[in-house]
Amino acid sequence: MRGQARCDLDGHGRRSPVSRVTLVSFDIDGTLEVGEPPGIVPIALVREAKRLGYLVGSCSDRPVSFQQNLWERLRVAVDFTVLKHRLPDVRAQFAAAVYYHIGDTEVDAFYANAAGFSFLRADAETRRLWPSDLFVPPTGGHRR
Repeated sequence: MRGQARCDLDGHGRRSPVSRVTLVSFDIDGTLEVGEPPGIVPIALVREAKRLGYLVGSCSDRPVSFQQNLWERLRVAVDFTVLKHRLPDVRAQFAAAVYYHIGDTEVDAFYANAAGFSFLRADAETRRLWPSDLFVPPTGGHRR
């Protein structure tokens, strides 16, 4: 179930928490529809990710204060706002089953890959390559 943790045995027979949460980080400019330039990702998709229980935030070249003000203005309660080079901090702070960063540049790809995130390019051509169930509610309470 999204947004919940379960316990599995670790390699030593002890129980350890295993997250089933999906974390999605969004670049702003060139990625989100409100960016400069505007990107292909509608704010409705960010809201849908929150509704699905994902951890959601932004990782941008924009100052953190700008990012926070943007989300406040859009009335989206994000879980994090960081500069691109701080993406590893997001991974360290949040336990998740899968980490995605959605962006539009090679710089986005570089920082995403360096932090152990899967990079999803935000352009019309490659959008079809994103995981098909990423923003789809799970059936029967379990993600495919």
